[in-house]
Amino acid sequence: MKSENSVRLINKQTFWQRLGKQKALIVMSVPFVLYVILFRYVPLWGWTMAFQRYQPAKSFSQQEWVGFKWFIELFKSEEFLRSLKNTVCMSLLSTVLGYITAITIAVLLNEVKHVGLKRFVQTVSYLPHFLSWIIVVGLVANTLSAEDGILNEILLKLHFVDEPILWLSKPKYFYHIVGWSYVWKEVGWNTIVYLGAMTAIDPNLYEAAEIDGCGRFRKIMHITLPGIRSTIVIMMIMSAGHILDSNFEIPYFLQNGLVQDVATTIDIYVLKYGFKLFNFSLATAAGIFKNVVNILFLLAANWFARMFGEERLV
Repeated sequence: MKSENSVRLINKQTFWQRLGKQKALIVMSVPFVLYVILFRYVPLWGWTMAFQRYQPAKSFSQQEWVGFKWFIELFKSEEFLRSLKNTVCMSLLSTVLGYITAITIAVLLNEVKHVGLKRFVQTVSYLPHFLSWIIVVGLVANTLSAEDGILNEILLKLHFVDEPILWLSKPKYFYHIVGWSYVWKEVGWNTIVYLGAMTAIDPNLYEAAEIDGCGRFRKIMHITLPGIRSTIVIMMIMSAGHILDSNFEIPYFLQNGLVQDVATTIDIYVLKYGFKLFNFSLATAAGIFKNVVNILFLLAANWFARMFGEERLV
C-alpha cells in the first residue's frame, strides 16, 4: 500500500515538474483556450431556445417551455426535409470528389521527378485555397454565365453545343457545380496532407519493389496507397464529423428562383427562420439537430475504424 502511494506521489511530482518546465507554452496557450471557451462553449447556453417558445422581449424566466415541439415541427416540414436531402447530397458529393482528386493528384505528384515542375503544380493547385469563398462564387458565376461565360464560349467554338447552356438555372447541374467548385478550391490544400504522408514511406520499399520487377503502377498499388492508408482513414473520420456541413456560401450566393428547391441547405434554412422569419426556436432546433448528427457520425466512423483495426482519433 505504501509503495503504491509512493509511486503515485512520484508520478504527481513528475507531472508538476514537467508542467513547470512548459510555463511559456502554457502562457501562450491561454488566449486560445479563452477564445474556445468564449466563442464555442458559452454560446451553447443559447440552445435552450430550442426548447422554448422564445421571444426576445422576455427574460429567461418568462420564456414558455415547450419541450421537443420544435424538433417535431422540423420533421413535419417538407422544406426542412428537402434542405436535409440537399445538404447530405452536396456534402457527400464534395467529400467523394475531394478525396478522389486529392489522392490522385498526390500520387501523380509523388511520381514526378522534376522538382521544378512538381513545385509549380503544387503552387498552382493550392493557391485557390487562400481565396475567399465570395471570390470563388464570383468566378464560378462568371465562368458559367450563359451570356459571356468562358465554358459556354469554349463549347460553342468546339461545336459541342448549338446554344449556351443555362448552367445556373437548371437544378440537375447544381449539385455538381457545388461539388466541383469545392474541389477546385481545396484539392491542392488537401493534396499536401497526402504528400506529407508519402514522405514517411521507407524508400527502401520502392527500391526492393523495383529489384523485383515492379513497375510504377504496382508500386503505387502495393506501397504508396497502403503507406498512406492510415492518413486516408483519419481524414475520412474527420470528414464524417462534417457530413451536414456543406459549404454555405456557394449554394447561398448561386441560388435563384429556378434552383431554389435544390439549393437550400440546413444552414440556409437556419438563416431564413432565424434572421428573416424570427423563429429563433425553430432555427436553433435545426442547428442542434445538425451538430448532434455530425457528432454521431464522427463517433460511428471512429468506432468502425477501431473495429477494423485502423488508425482512429481516440
